[in-house]
This record gives sequence, structure tokens and C-alpha cells, in this order.
Amino acid sequence: MKLVVFGASGRIGTELVRQAVAAGHTVTAVVRAGSSLQVALPELRLVAAQAGVPGGQVEVVTADVLDPAAIAPVLAGHDGVLSALGPRPSGPSDLLTESARSMLRALDESGVRRFLVVSVAGIHTKGDDPFTKYVVKPILGRFLRESFADARRMEELVTASTADWTIVCPPRLTNGAGKGRIRSNTEGTVRGGFTITRADVATYLLDVVADPGLHRKTAIIANGSGR
Repeated sequence: MKLVVFGASGRIGTELVRQAVAAGHTVTAVVRAGSSLQVALPELRLVAAQAGVPGGQVEVVTADVLDPAAIAPVLAGHDGVLSALGPRPSGPSDLLTESARSMLRALDESGVRRFLVVSVAGIHTKGDDPFTKYVVKPILGRFLRESFADARRMEELVTASTADWTIVCPPRLTNGAGKGRIRSNTEGTVRGGFTITRADVATYLLDVVADPGLHRKTAIIANGSGR
């Protein structure tokens, strides 16, 4: 597939680009001015060669995700758009909301329909056990009030759009190698799922990008045991 990755210089974005190239996808990695990929292009090409896959190409494009006129030409001709942009950890922010607004406009202009975006599991409570729902998440919500509000506004924009969207909501993110066990739920939260590696978030995004069964659905994902 031909994929566009926004937030490609971030930690989830880096995993997305690396894994997509290794799987033989053609990737357009979009970074903001002053940023660059955290993995060298020769290394990515070596990853593809070692995997013995066709394709495995990557192009780096510098563009402002908040400017739909600038990013629409980048999207044209691709099969899907994946946003690995994350919320700001503290302070007022509308990055997720405004970037989603811009990307959705660019999707309309470019004719690309498939859109996957990373949100946060903490703003969802359906299916939570009482302690998590009434104690843990309200505390988190006070500390992360601005970023949670931004994520909620973004999700409202995406779900109201005509794109073939999937919203992917991980809990607390960790580094390191993927654990290989990813639990997901499109009907509510993942019980006992409190963390997930960034590598596994990237794996899940690539696993479902071509799955029409996940169109217009929100998926909560996590590592670990439980149901």
C-alpha cells in the first residue's frame, strides 16, 4: 500500500515508518520544519531488503500539518493516511483537534478516504470496572485535562466526517520491543489493559489499515492479560 504517515518523527511515527517499510509498503513520511526522521533512510532500506519484501520505499516530506492546502497534494494518490501525532503532555493545546481538521479537509481535496488517527484510551469509560471509571480516570482527567479535552474534540471531528476513519486509543505508552499480544475492543475499554508499547500501537495501525471491518469504528487497544 501507499501510506502517508503524519508525526513521522515522533516515537510512534518512527515505529510506523520502520514497520511499514519492512512490510513492503511505500511510505510518505511527513515531518514539520526543523524535524527529521529518527531512523536513517539507508537503515530503512536495509530493513526492507533483509525482510525480502518488494517495495519498502520511503520519501520524507516537510509540510505543515495545519495547512490543508499544503498537505492535500502530498496525500493524492495514496491508499491511506495515518496520524501518529500525540497530545501535548501539559498546558492548553488544540494540536490534535486542528491537525485533524486540516487532515480531513486535505482528505476531501485529495480523494483519499482511509484515515487512521491515534487518540487516548483515558477519555473512554464504557466497560471500565468501577474503580477505574470512578477513581482512576477522574484523577487522570484532572492532571491531563487539556490534552483529554483536545482528544475529545478531535474524536468528535473525525466521527462526524465522511472519511473511512478508525480511531485507535492506546492507554499509557511504553518503549521497547513490541510484546506481540495486542488486545482490542470496539465496544468499550480493554479490562486490565493499562499499558501498550509504541511498537505495538504501530503494529496494530498497520494491521488494520486495509481492514474495512474497522471503518468508522473506535478501537481501544492494550497489552497484557485479561479480557
